[in-house]
Amino acid sequence: MSNYVDSFLIPVPKENLGKYEEMARLSATVWKELGALDYFECMADDAPVGEVTSFPRSVDLKDGEIVIFAVVTYKDRAHRDEVNEKAFKDPRLAEMMDPTNLPFDGKRMIWGGFKKFI
Repeated sequence: MSNYVDSFLIPVPKENLGKYEEMARLSATVWKELGALDYFECMADDAPVGEVTSFPRSVDLKDGEIVIFAVVTYKDRAHRDEVNEKAFKDPRLAEMMDPTNLPFDGKRMIWGGFKKFI
């Protein structure tokens, strides 16, 4: 059972979805091999722009982009920190993690770690 979650909101240009999917599949493989309990990525399907707040507003979504919501689960925060440390050093991800190679604007990505409370 997971008790800790990393969550991400990412604005991805629709023209880069293929490249992003390759990156996401490799990331899922690496994170799960290194111990993450689960890893999934979801593409916005019913996330309208709100008047004050919304998923699109949170990442300053531009024309031609789509919001991706990603989740990685762990046993606890210590487990997450251990898995992430290994993942960020994994040579399979080195080129992909270079900010100049991202298929999206990393400055508009939102992420955080969350402790389960219910």
